Amino acid sequence: MSKHREQNTPSVTLKPGREKSVRQRHPWIFSGAVASVQGTPSPGAVVDVRAADGSFLARGYFNPRSQIVVRLLTWEEHEAIDRAFWERRLRAALARRDALTHDATNAYRLVFAESDGLPGLIVDRYDRWLVLQALTWGIATAKPLLVELLQELVAPRGIYERSDVDVRAQEGLEPSTGLLAGEEPPEKVAIVEHGLHFAVDLRHGHKTGFYLDQRENRRAVAAYAAGRDVLNVFSYTGAFAVYAAAHGARSVTNLDSSTEALRAAEEHLHLNGLARETDRALAGDAFQVLRALKEQGERFDLVILDPPKFAFSRGQVLAATRGYKDINMLGLSLLRPGGILATFSCSGLVSEDLFQKVVFGASLDVGREARILQRLGQGPDHPVLLTFPEAAYLKGFLCLVD
Repeated sequence: MSKHREQNTPSVTLKPGREKSVRQRHPWIFSGAVASVQGTPSPGAVVDVRAADGSFLARGYFNPRSQIVVRLLTWEEHEAIDRAFWERRLRAALARRDALTHDATNAYRLVFAESDGLPGLIVDRYDRWLVLQALTWGIATAKPLLVELLQELVAPRGIYERSDVDVRAQEGLEPSTGLLAGEEPPEKVAIVEHGLHFAVDLRHGHKTGFYLDQRENRRAVAAYAAGRDVLNVFSYTGAFAVYAAAHGARSVTNLDSSTEALRAAEEHLHLNGLARETDRALAGDAFQVLRALKEQGERFDLVILDPPKFAFSRGQVLAATRGYKDINMLGLSLLRPGGILATFSCSGLVSEDLFQKVVFGASLDVGREARILQRLGQGPDHPVLLTFPEAAYLKGFLCLVD
């Protein structure tokens, strides 16, 4: 590297012995690994990362307000972070999705942050609309260019921003939502999964409107639904229930704290011609309602537990495991012998191994013997980069319960 570039490019120098993870291509550098910062890079600025001896390691974007001070973009010293870089990365992400089979759906994740070499960027496709989440300062800074490139590469009818997630606060960013390009999405966007129809609210729905990461799990769980009474806990807009009904469930009961989500769930059953008098919608706190159902002697043949994220930081993991244990104890207690428990955790800080131990503890405490039939995770449009295992946030078990 020339002296001119060394003098004019802001850089971060690591403490001695802290370069191993960078050399192994993990994309995060935490504040505790940094010895010094050369120059005065602003949040979102591109910086070089150097070992203690001054040698080049990688290049990424900087944020002194975050515990993750640098998110790495390239390990190639001569690769500039310019328009061509962003275009290459976006093209590569799109090509990976082209390699997947999308005959079954018109809604899937186009860009999955670190797993696509674009830390902090989420882009989901819903038919002809894209929903973008800029989760970091670096992506927020590059957002105008990224929107321009997505218009060129994908040609959507519109691009809508849903950067209204908690992680933005950890970056020192305010929530940001609204139209970025093209047409406003309609009140509901029609999508199809495996022949089933859903109407998605891109502007106000959870995450980017729908739980795209559960697509294949919905089908896996539904394979056990025929002739069973199904309880769908934390149902949101009822996608698991629609799949279960389509696969011959005797009845489906959706449970959620949101009456609006339950109305959408009922609409989805009607939309697919699956609504029946045996189906129910229960509104309320899941823990309280499940306890009431248990006391009333209600039992089901298939219980689906898909709770929201319980752990947002390492300090919350213990409390999260208690919550997961409680909800799984209740779910197991409500199953008839020979029933199926489909239980999930989307807390990235709760590992699959820890989650299995929690479910084991729950089964032990309620005196039910459970066997794992299948391990479940996020769909192939949410791939896990091997150098970034943190991308594997969704885990689940399909259990046969005696």
